[in-house]
Amino acid sequence: MKRRYGVLIVFTLLCLSIGSTAWADLSVAKPEAVGLSSERLDRIGAILKADIEKGVIPGAVVLVARRGKSAYFESFGMSDLEAGTPMQKDSIFHIYSMTKPITSVGVMMLQEEGRIFLSDGISKYIPELGELDVGVEETDTATGQTTFSTVRAEREMTIQDLLRQTSGLTYSFFGTSKVNTMYTEAGVPSPDQSLTQMVEKLSKLPLAYQPGTTWEYGRSTDVLGRVIEIVSGTSLDRFFEDRILRPLQMNDTGFFVKEEKLGRVAKPGPQAKWPLPDFTALPKLLQGGQGLVSTASDYARFLQMLLNGGELDGVRLLGRKTVEYMTADHLGSIPKTGPRYFVGSGRGFGLGFAVREYPGVSAVPGSVGDYSWMGAGGTSFFVSPHEELFSVFMAQPNDMAKMAHYGMLTKILVMQAIVD
Repeated sequence: MKRRYGVLIVFTLLCLSIGSTAWADLSVAKPEAVGLSSERLDRIGAILKADIEKGVIPGAVVLVARRGKSAYFESFGMSDLEAGTPMQKDSIFHIYSMTKPITSVGVMMLQEEGRIFLSDGISKYIPELGELDVGVEETDTATGQTTFSTVRAEREMTIQDLLRQTSGLTYSFFGTSKVNTMYTEAGVPSPDQSLTQMVEKLSKLPLAYQPGTTWEYGRSTDVLGRVIEIVSGTSLDRFFEDRILRPLQMNDTGFFVKEEKLGRVAKPGPQAKWPLPDFTALPKLLQGGQGLVSTASDYARFLQMLLNGGELDGVRLLGRKTVEYMTADHLGSIPKTGPRYFVGSGRGFGLGFAVREYPGVSAVPGSVGDYSWMGAGGTSFFVSPHEELFSVFMAQPNDMAKMAHYGMLTKILVMQAIVD
């Protein structure tokens, strides 16, 4: 009998420990205590359960916080269909491009220390990127034939260009232009190369556009990762760990998953468009644009830091004005239209985030100043300073169409739950 009681006590303490680490020390509140409707928030679960039942996604984790308190934190479905593992609140996801805001914060921390100016040309840090050509494709209207040539860049890309995705760098898989093809042929990226080697390859390739003229989603934030390494004198993984992740107690976030945590990794379902990368060990290529794994509660701590104006639990990473600067539109007169500007109508782009510019225009409700981003594998977040609110959606379908769908759906369902 004593042994049974002893086991029960140990199990209870373990459950309490798991519960406390899942949300660290951000307090929990009933939705109504922070101006949200429990009944309306339950629509999130109803829709996700139906989608999971239909096999649209294997599972998901959703976290909604308002006024510094977690008001909704639920897991649904399975993290590993093949193994029959249920999704847990602390399941680990490959967050792909949700790495970009973390890298951008790292750059701005160095800027606050006077070690980087956003007006700096990239040649100050990586000379070989300072004089690049720009690819030009012209189609003969009479014959339909397309010719390719290059011209010299009118100016070099700046740190600000890299942060707001106007450097002219692209992704090989975002289009079928000659420059996209050249990226693929050059092996950009390759898991067998280092970040330094990838940047060297980029220095031998033309840009897709003249720097500062066009928003083009691409390898800009990867290059910023290399800038962080050069300026800080340490590797990107160590900079993240020492300056951002450990101070914010983001204990499950990094470039790889430790062996004892591998059972918590969310796996894509059979409909996935691509497999997960191997993150059982530190990769050779550390990408500031897409390399991290994380949990909903870890990423929530990062977002709460931003919502607090750069500080969380007495740890300040950024000044309030820097956060406001990052989450303002930085495109100005640069075009915000066309099929490649997938940020969406009514939104500009800041330093690592899509930024809402109008109360209307956008296809989803929100407030001016809301900022957000997504990860290709199916993760997304949005922050609403006006409503003192943020939401994190974590899933791993590895399908960009589903990423966009659930990013929009989550914001609609969270916004409709505000009742004060």
